[in-house]
Amino acid sequence: MKIMIADAFDESLPGRLAAFGEAFSDPARLAEADVLLIRSKSKVTREFLAGTPNLKLVIRGGVGLDNVDIEACREKKIDVKNTPRASSVAVAELAMALMLAIPNRLVEGHVSMKEGKWLKKELKRTELYEKTLGLLGAGLIGTEVARRAQAFGMTVIAHDHYLANHALAELVDEDDELFARSDYISIHLPLTPETKGMINSHAIAKMKDGVVLINTARGRVVDEADLAAALKSGKVRAYGTDVFFSDPPDPKSPLLSAPNVVMTPHIGGSSKENLLRIGDIVVEILKKWKR
Repeated sequence: MKIMIADAFDESLPGRLAAFGEAFSDPARLAEADVLLIRSKSKVTREFLAGTPNLKLVIRGGVGLDNVDIEACREKKIDVKNTPRASSVAVAELAMALMLAIPNRLVEGHVSMKEGKWLKKELKRTELYEKTLGLLGAGLIGTEVARRAQAFGMTVIAHDHYLANHALAELVDEDDELFARSDYISIHLPLTPETKGMINSHAIAKMKDGVVLINTARGRVVDEADLAAALKSGKVRAYGTDVFFSDPPDPKSPLLSAPNVVMTPHIGGSSKENLLRIGDIVVEILKKWKR
């Protein structure tokens, strides 16, 4: 078996894959690959698959599969797997970090101190305690966020089409109710035709004045222009995001110049522990996979 590692995984993974065959990362050898390992960087499109005559299995290290053309893989009889459970804690912790950084003014405090300023009176903080957190999507990652938010004394509500009940969050029937009640909204949705651009001016108008949005899911779930306008008007107090329309974002993205945006460069799944967990699951998949 020939296994191509196309994206960044834990450095121990090639050695662990030796039991299954030869592992390599040279893109010039793509045509040799029986198995392809990717994360979020590689895009397995129909055009990409044209150069993979031997490919039989794609393993996406992570949750979403929107960077894989599932239909094209199915037509070529290529199996597709992912590792949804591995990333839950890493992404949830980053979502909470963004949620904490904004009301605690951590970025402004750090930057101003580096500039020799002492903004003790100017930097007014607020607390997460007794605020309402709305989860758009309450699957594996959303559940881990709910667990951590409850530890901070937050009330957690959620809207998820696929759930009838939830152990840690009050489920609401409509997005509109979640928008109207939430002080913080954390997005945990896949990118689909239905979710693309759903956080737009129409949705934002239904939210509380001064709402804080957190996005560790997919950048294209938000309409960048509408969100930037809401940040400038103050309707949205702040936006904490790890995801963008593209990696890296277009220099012309309106969010890069909008006020009160805290950004990280798509590192939600990049914890050392998560990469080790992904490797564990990749090994388990290969042990069980038969063609």
